[in-house]
Amino acid sequence: MKNIASWLLVMFLGMFWLFRVAVAFQEQYGKDFGGFIVFNSTIEVILLFVVILCIILFLRRMLVGGIVLIISYGYYFGGYIFTTALPAIMEGNLSIGILQNAFVSAIAIILAFGVLADLLLARVRLKNSSDKKTDWFFDNEQYDRKLDERADKNQYRNY
Repeated sequence: MKNIASWLLVMFLGMFWLFRVAVAFQEQYGKDFGGFIVFNSTIEVILLFVVILCIILFLRRMLVGGIVLIISYGYYFGGYIFTTALPAIMEGNLSIGILQNAFVSAIAIILAFGVLADLLLARVRLKNSSDKKTDWFFDNEQYDRKLDERADKNQYRNY
């Protein structure tokens, strides 16, 4: 992972994972974490472990990690948006809790799309990995021959 965008995505994904861990712990202890809720406790815990696996796969640049992440986040957070947030918007009975949970859900889906896009762009970058700054040196056989000829002619004396 040479790209800074990839590292930033990993950091944001890690911070979001820690946030969801805190929300899940507060739900288990019956406390309110600033209005953020767990939509389904069982799926949330499973999702936390799946996201750890996806982060590892993302660090290893495997496309499977991005696909699993977008499917799992789309199912869990997209389900909240379509079943709770959109009907509340259509009916006009919005509350701050619904809006902030919909915002968190949107962030999760955007993160998942960002990870998948970064993985797909990394595939393109690896296939077309020509760099004009260094190709003249590494792909130039005439330069290598000149270096070899100069190296053979150098005779140094040690006194």
